Amino acid sequence: MTNPRVPISKFKVGQTVDFSPSLRGLAASARLYKVVRVLPTEGRERLYRIKTIAEAFERVARESELAAASAV
Repeated sequence: MTNPRVPISKFKVGQTVDFSPSLRGLAASARLYKVVRVLPTEGRERLYRIKTIAEAFERVARESELAAASAV
């Protein structure tokens, strides 16, 4: 049974997403990222660990900063 207080994640591990950081000073080296891990919520928003091949490190992004990548 699911806990009604825990929101369901919008994105799944391995899914390609478009990342648009909400902070102006935070530049992203690419827009397309893969979801590496679904993290717990912070406040009322789900967090995700994401990575692009253009970077050697992973980022943490809020669900509101991500959108499902359109199939090309």
